[in-house]
Amino acid sequence: MATLDSIVHSDPEILGGTPVFRGTRVPVKNLLDYLAAGDTLDQFLDDFPTVRREQAIAALELARDLLTAGAHPSR
Repeated sequence: MATLDSIVHSDPEILGGTPVFRGTRVPVKNLLDYLAAGDTLDQFLDDFPTVRREQAIAALELARDLLTAGAHPSR
């Protein structure tokens, strides 16, 4: 399983510290914005070719795990 540090990089010298996909200048937020707007993962990858499919999927899996960790059923 990928770790956050292996997928995302934050450096004050790159986009003012905005979290980007490691090895790129593409903010991770862009992926979430694309998906929220109804675009597909393939559309995102076409527009940001420096991001590898594996990176994008790993970022989404990490987000899922963070959001569902300790989740409790509705009461």
